[in-house]
Amino acid sequence: MDLTGDLQQTLWTAAEAAEAAGVDPNVVRNWKYRGHLKQARNDAGKPISNLAGQPLFRAVDVIRAEAATRRRARRTYTAPVATYA
Repeated sequence: MDLTGDLQQTLWTAAEAAEAAGVDPNVVRNWKYRGHLKQARNDAGKPISNLAGQPLFRAVDVIRAEAATRRRARRTYTAPVATYA
């Protein structure tokens, strides 16, 4: 995956985004479903799709969603301390 171009203008399908992020394409679809990744929109605000009708995502948004997911995954929770009377 070429990351040398303008990441604001580069558009990827879910499969291309998954390859760039190192995840399964279903993960990218889940990001979209959960609101972590928005489908790219044109100047009129309409969602952008390719000729096959697949949603397209801006590369920069994919990178941000992947980074946020990794940050959330690193959270650790401590177990409650048991107290004995």
